[in-house]
Amino acid sequence: MMKHVSESRNMYEDFVVETDILFFKTGSHGLVSFHGRNYNIKKRMTADKIASLLSGKQFYHVGGNCYVNVDKVTTVEQGIVYFGEKAPSAKHLRIPRWKQESLKRLITEAKQPV
Repeated sequence: MMKHVSESRNMYEDFVVETDILFFKTGSHGLVSFHGRNYNIKKRMTADKIASLLSGKQFYHVGGNCYVNVDKVTTVEQGIVYFGEKAPSAKHLRIPRWKQESLKRLITEAKQPV
């Protein structure tokens, strides 16, 4: 008899920021609040790790201490960023309207083939 071992990972410990996180907010003393589709996780990170996250084009600063994952945004309209369908239960985030157009441009650029 063969035993089936599930290779599921614990999203609370083993998440991959670039692929699992919709947006994150930085706080004081290296505390970062990561927001995934169905969870929020707070984790301490060094200043170097935070700087490394922000050095690429994947995360866009939308105001204050908040950064969205450009690859995970589906729609931006009327100052709201949607991650997935535009349903009341879907994750979304309010952003300043003046950040809206530049985020839309980044999303378009990210979806173009290289």
